[in-house]
Amino acid sequence: MFKRVLLTAALTVTATLAAAFDVKESAFWQAEVDLGNLPSAAERIPDTPLVIDLERIGREFGQPGGTIRTLVTRVKDVRQMVVYGYARLVGFDARYELGADILQSIDNEDDRKFTLHLRPGHRWSDGHPFTSEDFRYWWEDVANHELLSPSGPVDFLRVDGDLPTVTFPDETTVIYEWANPNPQFLQMLAEARPPFIYRPAHFLKKLHAKYADEETLSELLYEARVRSWPALHNRSDNMYKFDNPDLPTLQPWMLATKDGKSRFLFVRNPYYHRVDAKGVQLPYADVVEMQVVAPGLVAAKANAGEVDLQARGLDFKDTAILKKGESSGKYNTLLWGNGTASQIAIYLNLNYNDDGWRETMRDARLRRALSLAINRKIINKGLYFGLAKEGGMTVLPISPFYKEENRTAWATYDIDQANALLDEMGLTERDKDGFRLMPDGRPLWIVIETAGERQEVENAMQIVTDNWRDIGVKLIMRPLERDILRNRVYAGETMAAVWFGWDNGIPQTYTSPGYLAPWDQSFFAWPKWGQYHQNSGAAGEAPDVPAAIRLNELAESWTHAYTAAERGVIWQEMVDIHADQVFAIGILNQAPQPVVVSNRLKNVPEKAIWAWSPGAHFGMHRPDEFFFAD
Repeated sequence: MFKRVLLTAALTVTATLAAAFDVKESAFWQAEVDLGNLPSAAERIPDTPLVIDLERIGREFGQPGGTIRTLVTRVKDVRQMVVYGYARLVGFDARYELGADILQSIDNEDDRKFTLHLRPGHRWSDGHPFTSEDFRYWWEDVANHELLSPSGPVDFLRVDGDLPTVTFPDETTVIYEWANPNPQFLQMLAEARPPFIYRPAHFLKKLHAKYADEETLSELLYEARVRSWPALHNRSDNMYKFDNPDLPTLQPWMLATKDGKSRFLFVRNPYYHRVDAKGVQLPYADVVEMQVVAPGLVAAKANAGEVDLQARGLDFKDTAILKKGESSGKYNTLLWGNGTASQIAIYLNLNYNDDGWRETMRDARLRRALSLAINRKIINKGLYFGLAKEGGMTVLPISPFYKEENRTAWATYDIDQANALLDEMGLTERDKDGFRLMPDGRPLWIVIETAGERQEVENAMQIVTDNWRDIGVKLIMRPLERDILRNRVYAGETMAAVWFGWDNGIPQTYTSPGYLAPWDQSFFAWPKWGQYHQNSGAAGEAPDVPAAIRLNELAESWTHAYTAAERGVIWQEMVDIHADQVFAIGILNQAPQPVVVSNRLKNVPEKAIWAWSPGAHFGMHRPDEFFFAD
């Protein structure tokens, strides 16, 4: 039975609007057009562009020009331009509803058959047509090529272990079809880090043994000093890393800096598919300048007026210094909401490489006691002036699965109840310093490792250290580098760690609940269970805790559910299980996120949610529509 057609609101009036205006040429590309190096803007946009009526969505029509300055703290963070650019096959709007973006439309039949309709005349940033051949190339020659993708296509394309049938009826149509529903297909295409189920085939074929001349390919390998063509292909095919300026893109800005170290420039894509209703091709800003600085300098440089748009690298603790510099720096400090399920969360590693500790930490009473012993009110006042919300890790109020009792479950400061739970576990013996002893006689000392990046985490853990002393538990904090921390957690070498809560704290029925199940090693409470799922049992360990097994069953059931109502019931039970079992000890959520915006930069929302998923940080708020007033 035909289910629905995804169609953006602006798209429904595209034909009328496109006929009603002349597409205006940007000053940035005018010289290239005059020299004959580029076609006119009217010839560069798709036959049916995505036309944005800014007044209808409460924004101002802008003017092209200017450079948006922003900061990152690592060279590899140039990939944030893919996140912020947020050109997706389908994307979320401000109401967290999915709609076509790069695609003209999608026919969805019962979440089993998806017909993707491309925009006729759409082109890559180098002017080459963007067609179904780009989807075919990825599917047949990359995703299903044993040398380029040894593990096969990305996991979300498998339903009950089976891959879809993918066909390409014509140059603007692609069909994905499964025997059973794949309800996460569309949402995954809209993620901050999308799967990119297409590639610029015309560019990459010259690096593929199936298409390239052997002699020419050998020369390319020699020039690149690479031993094999798959290595060269994979190095050049960085759609998400965004570090290859030669690789064509569909994003609003394209990388113009080669071999950059501390400063990267991204210039407007001359073939971008979005146009405002007055005929101005987006993005409005001609250039984005991304400068790499030390983490401790982000707030100082923002305070000095050296950025036009900045949130990454800023914490609530920076708000005071940011407010102080507003007048001289000619910017405004906005306070957005935060979309993570918990700003600070403690994860006991249930897969820790120590049988005694593993058995103790798998007892939910320990996790509940540790949560009850945290004075969240003191942490909230000390770190966020009471502006955050205290509670355990659960979804946020904007989600339909939010329950107040889940936020407060095992999260109300109660030393007596915490002590009673630990006594009930039999942890009644203590050492000379008053710390409880494990059944094997070792002291109950919990070593919590951190990424060493956030001062608020260090400050919060100092308070937790004092709190836990009151229940006979010693907290030892060990700061590490982020990558070292992750590797230690994944290997089972870390006893406990501090990180954010779920990236997506605002799930809807269409959101895959896979991140609530032991499906991914990145959830620090069960890295080896996640590895087991990710590697189909070839690595890691099978879950052997009843609650985790139940979460597995529910996540599998969600993938087979046909209705939103069924998926909603499944989601609610999974959220409830997490609240009761305290797999992550959440401390606070909804802490304000400072966002620095130049007084000249317009169309930036005053109120919004800063979230990785869904949202892609700035991405969902469409920076291609931000413009400079002068």
